[in-house]
Amino acid sequence: MARLEGEKMSSSERLRRRFSDNFKIKKVREIELKQTKVSEVCKQYQVTSVSVYKWIEKFGMNKKKEDRLIVESENDTKQLLLLKKKVAELEQIIGQKQVMLDFKDKMIEIAEENYGVDIKKNVLPNP
Repeated sequence: MARLEGEKMSSSERLRRRFSDNFKIKKVREIELKQTKVSEVCKQYQVTSVSVYKWIEKFGMNKKKEDRLIVESENDTKQLLLLKKKVAELEQIIGQKQVMLDFKDKMIEIAEENYGVDIKKNVLPNP
């Protein structure tokens, strides 16, 4: 498949050829072990450096693995659902308590107006 260095392939010849995965893996290993350089592979097989770097990204041993696998057991899922349900219940209780407090404040305000008595004790003196 490799031609002599002096011979150049036409662009149509370069487009029609395919390198096997085994070949790519072999060349990537050579690059990683510093047996050859990217530029040498590019010259020898008349491929672009972009292609070689794609091979390295795909088949390289030193690539950064950004994929994270998260395994969640059935117990974790059930516990999460229970906690979400509990949070919803507590939010509902807080809402009910707030309505009751608002109702009590309004009742105290109405009683103060009707009876003219200061039911709320003000801790701070009025300015």
